[in-house]
Amino acid sequence: MLKARILAVAGAMAATTLAALPAPARADDGGQCTFPSKPYTGRPWALQRVNLDELWAQSTGKNVQVAVIDTGVDVKNPQLKKAVDASKGENLLPTKNSKGEEIDRGNNQGTTDTVGHGTRVAGIIAARPVKGTGFVGLAPDATIIPVKQNDAEGNGTAGTLAQAIKHAVDKGADVINISQDTAKAVAPEASLQQAVDYALDRKVVVVASAGNDGLGGNVKRTYPASYPGVLAVAASDRNNERASFSQAGDFVGVAAPGVDMISTVPGGGHCSDNGTSFSAPYVAGVAALLKSKYPAWTAQQVVAQIEQTAERSIPGHDRNVGWGVVDPVKALTDVDPKHPVESPKPENGVVRAAAPDVAPVHFGETADERNTRLATYVVVGGLVLVAGLGGTAVAVRDARRRRARLGGG
Repeated sequence: MLKARILAVAGAMAATTLAALPAPARADDGGQCTFPSKPYTGRPWALQRVNLDELWAQSTGKNVQVAVIDTGVDVKNPQLKKAVDASKGENLLPTKNSKGEEIDRGNNQGTTDTVGHGTRVAGIIAARPVKGTGFVGLAPDATIIPVKQNDAEGNGTAGTLAQAIKHAVDKGADVINISQDTAKAVAPEASLQQAVDYALDRKVVVVASAGNDGLGGNVKRTYPASYPGVLAVAASDRNNERASFSQAGDFVGVAAPGVDMISTVPGGGHCSDNGTSFSAPYVAGVAALLKSKYPAWTAQQVVAQIEQTAERSIPGHDRNVGWGVVDPVKALTDVDPKHPVESPKPENGVVRAAAPDVAPVHFGETADERNTRLATYVVVGGLVLVAGLGGTAVAVRDARRRRARLGGG
């Protein structure tokens, strides 16, 4: 789903607006995703491609804080209740929109989310495991700092985004996820880049979505993803190729799954959505795992490690998927702790990364599963019938033999 775009605030003194975020997405069962929603019982394809046991043997994200600067994070979802530190949360939405109308900002801790976008983002990073679903965050022991800074109407500005970044850093964030960009890819006021630099100087990893305006091969820079030091994330599909909507450009660092992304929604349950908005937190989760295992690493070293270990299609950088599709396990295992990577390097002999062999995403039972189940019932029923008939024939035969023996004395 492509992001909607909003007009810049009228007036020469107005702040640069941010792109409006997607409305609640449709689930794979074809029904509208409402809040709360039904749980997704299976294991999403984006997690099937990762050996989670091997990954979590290395790190689970413990003692790492990830700031989600978004539409808020709803703590009523059972998988997020213990993942979110509301005491460090903040609501930086303005009290009024550009028309002077009052905005329903929610509470001041950033734990209300009427859009559902920020709640999905947070779940991909750090949702706790619960019974009844195979969905879980990549860093299930990380802590989320919720910073509400935007809504469905795009009432956040580049100025409030800058405030949000500084707030996250001051509250101790180790990683910051930003799944939004400035409207129409306009370079914003200097305060935004200054805030990003403020974070990077303090070893905070900044991960941002590359943008969803890539249809037709459209190439343009987006902000804050384009700032030096920020890890810009494109979206990949099940074939490890750029998703059709994903923004391309030389600023893209890596790609990550961004199609049919299952995640948590307000109130409980899950929904599926598409976009680089959900690729970025996938990478932010990997960054959290690295920061937990190597807390002394700089932001540059964490980013370089993720880029260097990505699944490549060419030896060097590709403007469609950057250095490749992120490989969480390799990022945590192909490491020289004493000499961390400072920048990614081309690799000779690279072959195209193979597409992961994963099942399709669905809610409930698929048509194929239903047909298989029914066919199984028919086969089993037939065997039971045969066994029953066979048992009856044996009983009749034995009865005849007993009568014969009795009749003959």
